[in-house]
Amino acid sequence: MWSVCKKELRQFFSSLTGYIAIVVFLLVNGLVLFVFDDNIFAFGYATLDRFFQLAPWILLLLIPAITMRSFADEFKTGTFEILQTRPLSRWQIVWGKYLGSFIVVFIALLPTLIYIVSVQKLSATGGIDMGATIGSYIGLFFLAAVFTAISICCSSLTNNSVVAFIAALIGCALLYYGFSAISKLPALASGADYYVEMLGIDFHYRSISRGLIDTRDIVYFCSVIFLFLTITNRNLLKK
Repeated sequence: MWSVCKKELRQFFSSLTGYIAIVVFLLVNGLVLFVFDDNIFAFGYATLDRFFQLAPWILLLLIPAITMRSFADEFKTGTFEILQTRPLSRWQIVWGKYLGSFIVVFIALLPTLIYIVSVQKLSATGGIDMGATIGSYIGLFFLAAVFTAISICCSSLTNNSVVAFIAALIGCALLYYGFSAISKLPALASGADYYVEMLGIDFHYRSISRGLIDTRDIVYFCSVIFLFLTITNRNLLKK
């Protein structure tokens, strides 16, 4: 499993594309947080709410770009058959690919911790709400883990990396905000809207971001990750 994980990391950082993707992610977040309209200076108090609202949508583009070649290129170039000859089970291959991609995403998120220090230093009084900030980072961590599982699954469906990117982008967007959008339909206003919204990722991400770690949210994220990795495993069985 770790050999597959290392292979994923080498493949991603063997070209400038990987570094450019991470730099663009950090640059866009930094510009929106500190430069563009409605930045933190316009709020008048120390908060990273703007970053935690924007980051999921940028991750919707970043994570599919990271994972789109994961299985698709293996199928296209025929190296998946070579991978199968190694003493690895399908689950080890799936987990190796998943962990390799998720480590790249984690590396992209790690430099954003500088934002906490920056906002803390810029604050005249009080400082940043560390409880809510830590909760938001935990939520972002689980959100990235779920997006990675969905994107890996989409990459296992095709041998075209562009198709894998588009499918992952649509899949992550639908599961992130689709159920929240459906819950706003007038036909569900009688009380079913709450339960429909609970099916979406956005509901549980916002729940953890409040600073209260609920086991139901953790179970939800872990279940979605396991579901999509299981589907990926089944897709490899068909191959």
